[in-house]
Amino acid sequence: MTIDKALKDKGLSDAAASQLAVGHTALIKKMRMPAKGEKRYNVVALQKLAEVLELEFYFGPPRETGTVYTTQLGHDDFDVILRLDARLAAGAGVENGEVSYEGALAFCRKWLNEHNISPSQACLMRVSGDSMCPMLRDDDVVMIDQRKTTIRNRHVYALVDIDGSSRVKRVELVDNEMIILSSDNPDYPTEMRRGPDMNRIRILGEIVWSSHAW
Repeated sequence: MTIDKALKDKGLSDAAASQLAVGHTALIKKMRMPAKGEKRYNVVALQKLAEVLELEFYFGPPRETGTVYTTQLGHDDFDVILRLDARLAAGAGVENGEVSYEGALAFCRKWLNEHNISPSQACLMRVSGDSMCPMLRDDDVVMIDQRKTTIRNRHVYALVDIDGSSRVKRVELVDNEMIILSSDNPDYPTEMRRGPDMNRIRILGEIVWSSHAW
């Protein structure tokens, strides 16, 4: 994914993204300016910009870091994403014992690339419960992008809660002092994690796709 596409996806201007990354608005502007001689960039600043835009900071073309299973249907290439034999609780947490793979689904590589999803760093799991209805229903399959572990407020994440249970919730970080876990179903109360409990929550990844069970 290019910087321009990442900016568009996040709805950020050059100045806004630069401000979030390094505290001033000129970083991307300077990158775009033509230069007669050699351009020099602060590596730390570029790393912070990559974090803001959720891009990987590295040298070279896009690459996969793990095993990717591929197939072809017609003229389109597909990548296979593995499904875990485990569940995410939409409600009270669910304990998953030893986790194994129970199958896989194939996704069009073009679609994955458009959404900046790495097949080797994504997985599929099922949802249990109705706390995230109507967005997610009991027995739905969801895709977890395991690279996206930085909390973006009100986005939906798979997480391991303080009691070790696996859950799916909307997550909000408030002033680095409190994490709020909320449900889409109004019958379920909002939960809060403060102090040491904040650091005991482990974000598994953001939910980036789902399929409804019928």
